[in-house]
Amino acid sequence: MSEKYINEIGAAKEKWQAARSKRKDRDVKFETVSGMELNDIYTPEDIKDFDYFNDLGFPGEYPFTRGVQPNMYRGRLWTMRQFAGFATAEESNQRYRFLLEKGQTGLSVAFDMPTIMGYDSDHPRSFGEVGRVGVAIDSLADMETLFNGIPLDKVSTSMTTNAPASILWCLYIATGEKQGVPSEKLTGTIQNDILKEYIAQKSWIFPPEPSMRLITNIFEYASKKVPKWNTVSISGYHIREAGSTAVQELAFTLADGFAYVEAGIEAGLDVDDFAPRLSYFFNSHIDFFEEIAKYRAARRIWARRMKEKYGAKNPKSWLLRFHTQTAGCSLTAQQPENNIVRTAYEALAAVLGGTQSLHTNSMDEVLALPTEKAVHIALRTQQIIAYETGVANVMDPLAGSYFVEALTNKMEEEAENYFEEIDRRGGVLAAIDQNFFQQEIADAAYQYQRAIDKKQRIQVGVNEFIDPDENLEDFEILTIDPEIERKQIENVQKLRRERNNLTVQDNLDALKKAAQGTENLIPYILESVRSYATEGEIVQTLREVFGEYKEKPTF
Repeated sequence: MSEKYINEIGAAKEKWQAARSKRKDRDVKFETVSGMELNDIYTPEDIKDFDYFNDLGFPGEYPFTRGVQPNMYRGRLWTMRQFAGFATAEESNQRYRFLLEKGQTGLSVAFDMPTIMGYDSDHPRSFGEVGRVGVAIDSLADMETLFNGIPLDKVSTSMTTNAPASILWCLYIATGEKQGVPSEKLTGTIQNDILKEYIAQKSWIFPPEPSMRLITNIFEYASKKVPKWNTVSISGYHIREAGSTAVQELAFTLADGFAYVEAGIEAGLDVDDFAPRLSYFFNSHIDFFEEIAKYRAARRIWARRMKEKYGAKNPKSWLLRFHTQTAGCSLTAQQPENNIVRTAYEALAAVLGGTQSLHTNSMDEVLALPTEKAVHIALRTQQIIAYETGVANVMDPLAGSYFVEALTNKMEEEAENYFEEIDRRGGVLAAIDQNFFQQEIADAAYQYQRAIDKKQRIQVGVNEFIDPDENLEDFEILTIDPEIERKQIENVQKLRRERNNLTVQDNLDALKKAAQGTENLIPYILESVRSYATEGEIVQTLREVFGEYKEKPTF
């Protein structure tokens, strides 16, 4: 638009605002859930410097603001990938079969805390936690059971594991081999994002340097042997769940992504050999437009950095492909049925933001792992969005909205400010060591909770519209039988008695020697899991070489 026309709109807006000022607004702060102040109305003035080709473009074309595929959901709907896993591999296998039967199009594995932390089920630190918040996986035997009857060349699997990601990935590869599926045909994702563990989720094992070595080893091995696999799912989800704002989630997650790219390049890899298989994992919180703007800004920032800073030549390296999960931290224990509505809006924001895959939380996940009924409703929520609402018929339908484009620009601007601060501190690892990320998130979480406590932000059923007679004792939740732990312990101890322990020890010794040097460790881990070495044994072998990470306290 011409400058003259913009000025005319500005003059008309002033006149309109003078007239509307006679009408009193509600006595609330008009801001996003992250605290970003909002104008009362958005006009062309707010995007007067907007360059269609440089800032927006077309779907599937640089800078990918409008999506990574030229036909988006007209060509293929997003993958409907419900996060699931509990108790033993047998029970989780039954849940996976149930979800696939109901129309789920991808699997997403939730592991229990001992597995996440690298302990076998019979380790003393595992007591009381086996199978509680995910499935217990100790060895190849468990992984084979987990995917029994599920052909791994027909399904895409995401595995939420970080510190021991290399081991769980090798277990999956070996399970494919057992099924007769070569690694070249496997598709899926390992989260494998250790930086966000130091920042937010805190489930680390090794210090940053050897952890980054394992990640770059995965980059190298996958580029040659498992080319269809996403080697990292760089996760903002847990950063947001820890209490960050949307801008912090955007900035800290992308900063982690840049750190992985730089680590790969420093390890001697060509950026175009591994960058196309990097993916992202974002939260979809309750503020509808803020979330959509976040996704659009993320794609644009990534494309520009990959092309202009890191010199990636392959357009696939410029693509920010991402999975989304609706916000667990937005769910409430009070009036849990309301969570169905929250999840639906959050899922819709993810779809309008152009996600490649989606997990919808179940209404009861704030109370326990989801029941079959609750997860069924959550999956149906995605299917209703896909097949009934019409939102998948047009690509990036909110493009050109003065509000959405202005908010996208604002998100990008504030993220860039964070990138400058992180660089000033010496990069991501240095900023972690300085507790920069942790303090920023803690401050944001405090402000968010304070707003709820003071009723500056309303949470339905929590600080307003409360049902005093509500009784959650009548609400059905999933419970894990304590007998599960005893059974899993018996299984892993039986495995150790019946396997070839000389072969296991030889493989672990070879892994330890390789860890002391500079070789790629994935082939050694793979040989260990093939011989039925347990996850805990492999982690302990690496721990003896790498040591453990200790976080510096901050006050």
